[in-house]
Amino acid sequence: MPNGIVIIDKPAGWTSMDVCAKLRGILREKRVGHGGTLDPMATGVLPVFVGRATRAVEFAENSRKEYVAGLRLGQVTNTQDISGETLETRPVTASPADVEAALSRFLGDIQQIPPMYSAIKVGGQKLYDLARKGKEVARKPRSVTIYELELLARESGTDYLFRCVCSKGTYIRTLCHDMGQLLGCGGTLYSLRRTMAAGFTLDRAVTIEDVQAQGASLLLPTDSLFSQYPALPLRSAVREKRVRCGNPITDPAVPDGIYRVYGQNGDFLCLSQAKGGVLTSIKNFFGA
Repeated sequence: MPNGIVIIDKPAGWTSMDVCAKLRGILREKRVGHGGTLDPMATGVLPVFVGRATRAVEFAENSRKEYVAGLRLGQVTNTQDISGETLETRPVTASPADVEAALSRFLGDIQQIPPMYSAIKVGGQKLYDLARKGKEVARKPRSVTIYELELLARESGTDYLFRCVCSKGTYIRTLCHDMGQLLGCGGTLYSLRRTMAAGFTLDRAVTIEDVQAQGASLLLPTDSLFSQYPALPLRSAVREKRVRCGNPITDPAVPDGIYRVYGQNGDFLCLSQAKGGVLTSIKNFFGA
């Protein structure tokens, strides 16, 4: 059965779950999940986890992400992007310098009010279901972190491209909306391309057509998600058996930290944490 990660360059018009459903059919594997939702209008890096690799989805979802986004000033929509209904248009007097100054105001830890058109649940109901019924409910602000914001280009009189590196849970369309409010003219998202997620960049991405043609040969090994951590091969069968049975192992020579642990035949067994000479599994990835 196929196990591993494939980095899809998601096409516009597809939901992230559409991509997973398509790959289930192509790879003939039910266990398929993605590492961070992209809105249908967005394109770019979508890490998809197959087979036993689905155990690693939580680590991808919590990672930093990078986007190249298009901000359109002077337009406000109900979805905070151009896929929605225009609520108002306003004249734009902001200069590129004003836009750059506005970007700087959103660096660091900020509060965002999630858009009504989102999958967040309030009172057991998804916000977008309520929004489609014409309802609006109060949403609590959420803390997110913007690590980098860079103005890339002015594409036209009111359209700007910027690059953003941010934490899990950041809504780029809300960032555009809030920047428009700060500039006094309103703003909406007109394009979005994710260029990095879970440490994977566009140069590793393939298309759905590529997967149709080449199948499981395009899957990256699960441990590629954890390449930032050092490898720790186990030298004895006894120690490997303890790990496979879910038991901690002792090794005073291993410094505190997180490690990729490998069996004697090179199999990636688990992601583990060493503390005080004791190595304990964080997540296991070996088969039964």
